[in-house]
Amino acid sequence: MSSEPQFLSFKGLKQYTPEEGWGQVNAILQSHAQPQQPHEPQQPQYPQHSAPVPDNVPTLTETPDASHTSGNTSPLFDPLINELFEQLRVPPSDELTQTWRTIAAEVNLLTQRMALQRELQERLQKLDQDLIDLRGSILSHLADVQHAADQQLSSARLRAEVSALAQTKLAAKLTNKR
Repeated sequence: MSSEPQFLSFKGLKQYTPEEGWGQVNAILQSHAQPQQPHEPQQPQYPQHSAPVPDNVPTLTETPDASHTSGNTSPLFDPLINELFEQLRVPPSDELTQTWRTIAAEVNLLTQRMALQRELQERLQKLDQDLIDLRGSILSHLADVQHAADQQLSSARLRAEVSALAQTKLAAKLTNKR
C-alpha cells in the first residue's frame, strides 16, 4: 500500500468520490488524512440528483467555452476529450452506413425480382403444359383427319371398283343385245 500514495500523488490526477464528486487526488488524500473530530458522528452521505455539479467538472451536455480550449490552462479539459465528445454528438454518416443502406435496398430488390422470377417460372411451366396439351390435341385431330381421309379413300376406291365393274357388266350386256 505504500506505493499507492506515490502513484496517487501525480499532479493533475483526478479521482471521483460519490460524496464529493471529481477532485484532485492530493486534496482528497489531504482531506482523508485530517483526523475526524470525535464529537461529530460520521454519517454516510449519499449523492442526490439535485446535488450541484462542481464548476470544474465537465458534463456531456455542456461545451467548454473558448477560454478553456484556447488557453489549455485547465488540466481538466483535454483537447482529445473535447474531440471525443464532439464525435459522439455527430450522428454517424460514414461510407459504411450508406453502403449498408445500399445493400439493404439491393437485397430488397433482389427478393422482389426472385419472387417475380418464381412467378414467371410457374407461368412458363403452365404455358409449357398448355403447349404439350395443344400438341397432343393437334396430333389427335390430325389422326382423326387421316382416319377420315383413309375411309374416304377406301370408299372412293370401292366406288371406283363398283363403277368399273358396273361399266364392264353394262357394256357386256349392251354388246350382247345387239
